[in-house]
Amino acid sequence: MKRTALSALLATVAVTGASAADLPRRAAPPIFTPVPVFTWTGLYVGGNAGYAWSSDSVRLSAADGYADTTKYLSDLGITRTRPHSSGFTGGAQLGYNYQITPGSGLVLGLEADAQYTGLNKRFTRAGNYVSAESSGTFTGPFSYAERNSLQFLGTVRARLGYAFDRVLVYGTGGFAYGQVEYDTTLSDGYTLSSPTGLVLETGKDKYVGRSSKLQVGYAYGGGIEYALPTDSFLNFFRASAVTLRAEYIHYDLGSRKVVAYDVASNDPTFRAKVRTEGNIARVGVNYKFGTY
Repeated sequence: MKRTALSALLATVAVTGASAADLPRRAAPPIFTPVPVFTWTGLYVGGNAGYAWSSDSVRLSAADGYADTTKYLSDLGITRTRPHSSGFTGGAQLGYNYQITPGSGLVLGLEADAQYTGLNKRFTRAGNYVSAESSGTFTGPFSYAERNSLQFLGTVRARLGYAFDRVLVYGTGGFAYGQVEYDTTLSDGYTLSSPTGLVLETGKDKYVGRSSKLQVGYAYGGGIEYALPTDSFLNFFRASAVTLRAEYIHYDLGSRKVVAYDVASNDPTFRAKVRTEGNIARVGVNYKFGTY
């Protein structure tokens, strides 16, 4: 009996072991890989294009020793002009952002850019004038022309913003510089007559002033930027992110004085105080390299 029971037990164990060997093995659980949290931290480079418009102003006044020129300019109606202009602008930017907390949080940055502006405005006025002086009455035709232009604009600005994951809203401000050109020409033909109408003198005058200078000032503005997925079709350079932005910048390069000289005598006759400022609205694309 004992031998029979032992044999049956061994046979049962053998059959159970063979059946267990035929069962499929349980697969190991998959390894979980967390999706990286997006951060704006990193170096970026990109380009931009948009629309620029100036709000320049010019004040004309007499040069030292030519006080009567102020009245002459007033008689011509050119003591103040506003050579505003507008047009296309395009350029490139380079910068670095540091996000304090990945995901959503404060973002600090520094950016430098350079823009072609091509802002160029020509103002002209012509007519006949009558100017009563102590020596008599001056009459005659006149023509006035001035040109004010900003060839390019560059800025170096700090940026401070807040990121809502892939959306960044920011303000910006800092240093600005640009190549500003200004020239003015005033020509007249005059007849000096006595109170009785007797012609005392006739002649022609021409005054010319020119300036081309790199001016410095400041710029400020703000914008909004959005980071596309890394596999975006715009990611030609395999950057860690491609961002699109819309931005507004106001620039102010201050004012300068340009003296106009008498062509015949080379004497200073009047001066122009030219103020250069304006606005830029633009869109851009950036390629970010560095931390995901």
